[in-house]
Amino acid sequence: MTRLVLALLALTTPFAARGDVWSYEDKDGVVHFTNIPPRGKNAHLWRVVYRTGPGKAQTVSAVLRGAAGPSSYPGCRESRADVVPATDRSPDRYVRYDAYIAEAAATYSLPEPLIRAIIKAESDYDPRVVSCAGARGLMQIMPDVEREQHIRDVFDPRDNILGGSRLLRILANRFKGDLVLTIAGYHAGAGAVLKYGGVPPYETTQAYVRTVLRHYQRYKEKARLASL
Repeated sequence: MTRLVLALLALTTPFAARGDVWSYEDKDGVVHFTNIPPRGKNAHLWRVVYRTGPGKAQTVSAVLRGAAGPSSYPGCRESRADVVPATDRSPDRYVRYDAYIAEAAATYSLPEPLIRAIIKAESDYDPRVVSCAGARGLMQIMPDVEREQHIRDVFDPRDNILGGSRLLRILANRFKGDLVLTIAGYHAGAGAVLKYGGVPPYETTQAYVRTVLRHYQRYKEKARLASL
């Protein structure tokens, strides 16, 4: 089985402004990822697996949803399309929850761009979304997480963002600030990350990690430009 070795950076480490990610599979079947432009005699072995920048962002629905395939969730076996899809097209939705995102980032010592990236990938900022697996709201909280994090109203934007961010903080602590493993754990669960010693070999999780990282880089760059 192909293994994954991820050289992407921890939550506390600043990223470069551009967020291209390269990958190559070595002779032992280990898949390597890096956000540092490859150099040296083996540079030709690496290929860009995704780029950030204008026109490059993808929503998770474009990558993951609507395709049938194996799933542990009965509701997702015929289609991964959302039961209640995102329908809010108002541009205001991208700033509507700024106060709650800032509160969650400060409370749980998380980068705001990470919280924004998760929300963008999970629900495209529509708090009414329900997935085929039963995840709900802006950060697509599963029922077990809803109970564990004592979320009173999962469709309330503040409750949802604080609960999802609290889970991100727990995962970041567990994986020693490793950004990639934190994101993978949010999607597949900490148990799956521990089982495989890295990003699980699930196509959906690997696509999810790439999508969230792309959004994260874009939000970081937007925040950097806004601070100038």
